[in-house]
Amino acid sequence: MREHSPLPLIAALALAAPLAAPPAEAQQAAPLVIRDVSVIPMDREEVLPGQTVVIRDGRIESVGPAPARLPADAIAIDGSGKFLIPGLAEMHAHVGSPEANARILPLYALNGVTTARGMLGAPGHLALRDSLARGLVLGPRLLTSGPSFSGGSITPEEARRRVREQKEMGYDLLKIHPGPSRAAFDALAETAHEVGIPFAGHVPADVGLDRAIEAGYSTIDHLDGFMEALVPPGATGVPARGGWFGLNLVPHVDEGRIPRIVTRMREAGVAVVPTQTLMENYASDLTGDELAARLEYRYWPADQVEQWRASKNARLEDPDTPPAAQRARYIHVRRRLIRALYDGGVPVLLGSDAPQVWNVPGFAAHRELHLYVDAGLTPWQALRTGTVEIARHLGEEGRSGVIRPGARADLILLDANPLESIENTMRIAGVVVNGRWISGEERERRLAGLRTGGR
Repeated sequence: MREHSPLPLIAALALAAPLAAPPAEAQQAAPLVIRDVSVIPMDREEVLPGQTVVIRDGRIESVGPAPARLPADAIAIDGSGKFLIPGLAEMHAHVGSPEANARILPLYALNGVTTARGMLGAPGHLALRDSLARGLVLGPRLLTSGPSFSGGSITPEEARRRVREQKEMGYDLLKIHPGPSRAAFDALAETAHEVGIPFAGHVPADVGLDRAIEAGYSTIDHLDGFMEALVPPGATGVPARGGWFGLNLVPHVDEGRIPRIVTRMREAGVAVVPTQTLMENYASDLTGDELAARLEYRYWPADQVEQWRASKNARLEDPDTPPAAQRARYIHVRRRLIRALYDGGVPVLLGSDAPQVWNVPGFAAHRELHLYVDAGLTPWQALRTGTVEIARHLGEEGRSGVIRPGARADLILLDANPLESIENTMRIAGVVVNGRWISGEERERRLAGLRTGGR
């Protein structure tokens, strides 16, 4: 989407004042023992029944048949009839002010999103990242970009300076928004590689997908630039502006160009974060009333949901909105891209863009998984996008996103097998966040405290 700019909610989250120290949460020092549980380790497609998982100091200590002796001070959790998977990682997330985070952070954690990559950072997010890592506040492990590189006025010299500043401040990555010129982008990319900080996000119109791949993006988010790349060179009648991430270009795309893109992405080692739920909520025929009826919106401010509802209804009634058949093909092409990229060996990483329009933190990651299955992935493959693949992308293979000794103790206990139906990822019986157990009862109590009423 070439004219896209951050929506007001996200801008407000990013521009908030630096974060004060979050309120303390009681840390759980005692070991955990999850007994007689079916483990889905995620490093292989297998269900291991009757396992006992011992957790100590935020790490998995052992997985296997019940040991002869268990820690005397352990918290015992009955896993019989239940399934244990690694916690999910959300690679296109947003956090904001202390007031906003009082809702955002627990919603991620209570829904089993135990790692989040914040994609519109601010200086206060560095302190928040530390507080979350120390268990001082309930929420996911946080990775954070710095303030985004956006707009056409940034010069190459300014781009170089800002890259070095964000590296020195300790941000985990650089966020690219639409707008920077090719010259500014080239300076940014060269400097980022020089100082050793990844960059990710949108593909500016002046850059294009081919140059983005060549430049070594860490992740291209939203499949931005892909619709433009699917339009054959020399095609006539192509709109000057692609609309919502290329929606206006759909009549001109050639799906036969997909294999070339997949090959280039795989060879360059560039990953994608589709945020498909954001796109389908926008482009689908679902009305604002139908979307607003979903249960997760009871946990989001009612005035914001009402704005979303009215906006979607108005868009469907607007004669300038692309017709239903064009919007349906847009969804089809994006789904085909997701399947082709995954099958072609390109890392597809879970990310929904919560809390962007219609995306409630935590809940949206599960909806994203469902859409990957709709795109043709199996439930196990979809789960890999939020576990094993992200661990590999972060250089943590075997140490996160899996259930094995030594791995991070970020886990979701489920009432049903998610390999049989991806919808079972939301049948949550409890979560373990950085070694801290949140029972089903505590989870429901905390969610009840976040309800905004009305729906």
